[in-house]
Amino acid sequence: MEDKKRTYIEDVDRGIYDVIDKEKHSYKSEKGLTREIVEAISREKDEPQWMLEHRLKALEIYNSKPMPTWGADISDLDVDGIIHYLRPDTEMADSWEDVPDYIKNTFDRLGIPEAEKKSLAGVGAQYDSEVVYHNLNKELSKQGVIYTDIETALKEHEELVKEYFMKLIPSNDHKFAALHGAVWSGGSFVYVPKGVQVEMPLQSYFRLNAKGAGQFEHTMIIVEEGASLHFIEGCSAPKYSSQALHAGAVELFVKKGAKLRYSTIENWSRNMYNLNTKRAVVDEDGSIEWVSGSFGSRVSMLYPMSILRGERARAEFTGITFASSGQYLDTGAKVVHAAPYTTSVVNSKSISKNGGTALYRGLLKVAPNAHSSKATVNCESLMLDNTSRSDTIPTIDIQTDDVDVGHEAKIGRISDEAIFYLMSRGISEEEAKGMIVRGFVEPISKELPLEYAVELNNLIQLELEGTIG
Repeated sequence: MEDKKRTYIEDVDRGIYDVIDKEKHSYKSEKGLTREIVEAISREKDEPQWMLEHRLKALEIYNSKPMPTWGADISDLDVDGIIHYLRPDTEMADSWEDVPDYIKNTFDRLGIPEAEKKSLAGVGAQYDSEVVYHNLNKELSKQGVIYTDIETALKEHEELVKEYFMKLIPSNDHKFAALHGAVWSGGSFVYVPKGVQVEMPLQSYFRLNAKGAGQFEHTMIIVEEGASLHFIEGCSAPKYSSQALHAGAVELFVKKGAKLRYSTIENWSRNMYNLNTKRAVVDEDGSIEWVSGSFGSRVSMLYPMSILRGERARAEFTGITFASSGQYLDTGAKVVHAAPYTTSVVNSKSISKNGGTALYRGLLKVAPNAHSSKATVNCESLMLDNTSRSDTIPTIDIQTDDVDVGHEAKIGRISDEAIFYLMSRGISEEEAKGMIVRGFVEPISKELPLEYAVELNNLIQLELEGTIG
């Protein structure tokens, strides 16, 4: 009993994230997934014929594939009960003043307009199925940087979109990639020309407000030779009793000598199935950095993938997952070394409490030609009680001898000795526990952009409030 008392931590009060706005939509598809619904989405968007054909082919693939059973239990996910497309009752704006008050107030609560003024070169904001606001620093526009919603890109840069769209994540990759290919809507398109250094970050924020809905945004980023970019993504949704589904796709193309950092905090509600797919391909001397925080959601299955196809390409993944009661967060990273002298580092941390499950699932593959490659995987899991669960499931496939590969995993609980030691120095039990947890996540938070580091620390502080001292 004493041990349980020491390790009990209250659930997070999600506050602003659970504020529900009244639904106002100019178009709302029927529940379920049929050919007619997919055709209607394409018609509403006035898409070219090739995109409609892409959607219908993806729908065929979706219907032919069984539900995956190798990861989290998603057997009770009712895709036919989901609304796959909702268009807010507004047009996209490039000024916050032109965004309807009920939507603007949501993003004001989340701090997005304020962050844009202080520290961002461009912002996109998606509400339900469509982007409602997009703006880019004029200096970057003059340098040829394109940052817009992907529907606009499809109209204004059709050949560029067609060249890259779902080439990294084809519809036949898995069932929810096919679902995405059929009903995708919204998302961001970024193109950074050769040699352009984007000094301040770009940020997109995805808010799913509607009840019983899905969000299927498609993000595509192309960073040309010698260019650099930091892209930030935020996600949240209020809690309902009905299911919600997120099956977005992120495709990142990092060319020769280019650099891309992709930072995400996913703070979904506890009724969300987060089945997102993220993938990057990196050419010679290029680098991709992933910084990922997974909070909220009932189920997450998310494994950002880096394909190092050029010599000396580099990938780094830094992630934190926090699972509580009723949550099964199955997350990790994949790296494929497909060229010589490539380098990767994966640092993953997870915290579980109140019976939550936090699981690391990773893939490290070294191709036969990828000699002289180096790879390091480090997984650490912290359990805050006796009822939570944490597992590490690494897959390592090495097809050449001339490599340097290391894997380390640690799973443990907050030790009574550490708590006792800090309390003997005059620190309360509550603060002692908080110090240990904050120290555990500090390597992650220092990698996040300022406002997201603050958000991460606030979420953890809320998780620690109510600890019995």
